Amino acid sequence: MVTLPDVQAALGRIRDRIYLSPCARTETLSRLSGTSAFLKLENLQMTGSYKERGALNTLLLAAEAERARGLIAASAGNHAQGVAYHAGRLGVKATIVMPESTPIMKVANTRAHGARIVLHGANYDEAYAEARRLEQAEGLTFVHPFDDPRIIAGQGTVGLEILDQVPEVDAILVPIGGGGLASGVAVAAKALRPEVRIVGVETEVLPSMLAAIEAGRPVTLEPASTVADGIAVKRAGDLTFEHVRRLVDEIVTVSEEEIASAILYLLEKEKTVAEGAGAVTVAALMNRRATGLEGRRVVGIVSGGNIDVNLVARIIERGLVKDGRLVRVSVALTDKPGQLAKVSAIIAHHRANVIEVHHTRAFATRFGDTTLQLTLETRGLEHVQELLQALRERGYQVQQLGM
Repeated sequence: MVTLPDVQAALGRIRDRIYLSPCARTETLSRLSGTSAFLKLENLQMTGSYKERGALNTLLLAAEAERARGLIAASAGNHAQGVAYHAGRLGVKATIVMPESTPIMKVANTRAHGARIVLHGANYDEAYAEARRLEQAEGLTFVHPFDDPRIIAGQGTVGLEILDQVPEVDAILVPIGGGGLASGVAVAAKALRPEVRIVGVETEVLPSMLAAIEAGRPVTLEPASTVADGIAVKRAGDLTFEHVRRLVDEIVTVSEEEIASAILYLLEKEKTVAEGAGAVTVAALMNRRATGLEGRRVVGIVSGGNIDVNLVARIIERGLVKDGRLVRVSVALTDKPGQLAKVSAIIAHHRANVIEVHHTRAFATRFGDTTLQLTLETRGLEHVQELLQALRERGYQVQQLGM
């Protein structure tokens, strides 16, 4: 088991090479969650993730012979960038095996740090298997993303910083994939403040650590696609499982929609970019998933910000639809001149903005009619209902279309 002195030694080792990320109170999230909420912004690290802490600690502890052979790691992106970045700074060669579905930005950023990139497999576990094969075939030194005491100790430095920045913290929410961050933070926090509640957060699509806790041992889940690709791990680590089992008070899950909403919230309200894995703690707070946190001082770790811009665009659009700020409606019209202008005038009067218009006769319900499909920008769900009511009061058959 990793101990507090291990984590403290790791912080002394890496302190001068790692950014001290802010941990500021957020008024908006405090109101939403019913807590006094703080966000530890690890997405602001040089590589966009806390992962470089464990990677750097491991590299600094590695024997000279291990470094000379060259490093190899498997990662969906953040561990890859952490290893590649610090290996490059230390003059060590690194090979990174990444799933073929890894966002282009993560691949490009990792390659930019000087690493050799191997794309293999549909998910992290298949990439991991290939990395272990290359380790043997090429005599490389493997750097595990989570199930290594050096990694756990490095990630635990986040916990030490939180206790220093928010000394009276009551609870810390931590994303869980393989469990390295949760293990390290729990080791540090529980040793210094045993009363601090540690809450792990997983995506409900792939809750590998929760399944392990329920089974009493790590189990392998079926692979699944998730917006939180950074914590999409089918099987919890053996070492991390023991730490989580002993030290983490509760594990909760959040849905894909809740994660997407949290990403949008962080963009719009907190002015910060988070990837899916980094936003799960905010999703848990927004939806009050954890128990006993009302009125308490709570820190949510935003663990990473490496998200593909195309995914951001889709999340923003879907979030606007969910909030009623983007809506599609279908209006049945008689096929006569001037009808479109009349509908447009009603929409303009109620201060909605027309984004897209589709006019068709072929799919009208009655011969001689036409159907008008409109995509509108509105102020929210109440505004949508106000607009629909106004159209119906003027005799139009109108229907709100699904996503």
